[in-house]
Amino acid sequence: MADHLLEARNVDIFYGDAQAVWDVSFHVDEGKIVALVGANGAGKSTLLNAISSVIQPSRGEILFSGKSLVKLKPEEVVAMGISHVPEGRRLFSRLTVRENLELGAYPAKARLLLKESLERAFSLFPVLRQRAHQTAGTLSGGEQQMLAIARALMNRPVLLMLDEPSLGLAPLFVGLLFETIQALNEDGVTILLVEQNVHQALEIAHSAYVIQTGTVKMEGRAEDLLSDSDFQQAFLGMVG
Repeated sequence: MADHLLEARNVDIFYGDAQAVWDVSFHVDEGKIVALVGANGAGKSTLLNAISSVIQPSRGEILFSGKSLVKLKPEEVVAMGISHVPEGRRLFSRLTVRENLELGAYPAKARLLLKESLERAFSLFPVLRQRAHQTAGTLSGGEQQMLAIARALMNRPVLLMLDEPSLGLAPLFVGLLFETIQALNEDGVTILLVEQNVHQALEIAHSAYVIQTGTVKMEGRAEDLLSDSDFQQAFLGMVG
């Protein structure tokens, strides 16, 4: 049995000749919220893309339930139970809300539960039920983020990866978003969260890794990092 649900070991990632990630190791245990925090361009999104097999590490290993994700196709990673909500949402803007949701259930196992999953999505985000026949491109930013998360949940994932979910959203909706992420976790979904909103991410996370210029600079329990004076000075703009 695997010690961790997800584990990255000594991962290096290049874009052409430029190295984006250096010797990064981290893990996510089942039932937890783990945050990857740090400045824009630190390598956080690159790590999520490597887990999803959108890009391949040049060195190191990425394991899910003890099985290697390296060299798999992205659709094979999805079929294993990993859903990825990328930065920018990437919805099918000309398709309706319902059509976007149905496309999220394309793996064979997920298709069997399509009706049940749709009802779950509409219960979690009631506004999507109201907008079911509206095209995704006409939704507000907050509604589009709801749809992106709901579409990812149609796969019935074991692990949900969220890349900058609060980016560009109104402050009022950001609080609601983080409450929803917590509720999903309480419902049994393990979450890997990439977020520039460091304080709010650590308020809901169990543990966190601070990524800076492609390397892990700090790691630990979220509550310990929030009270750490060095962390406060470097990442929260506080004086300890």
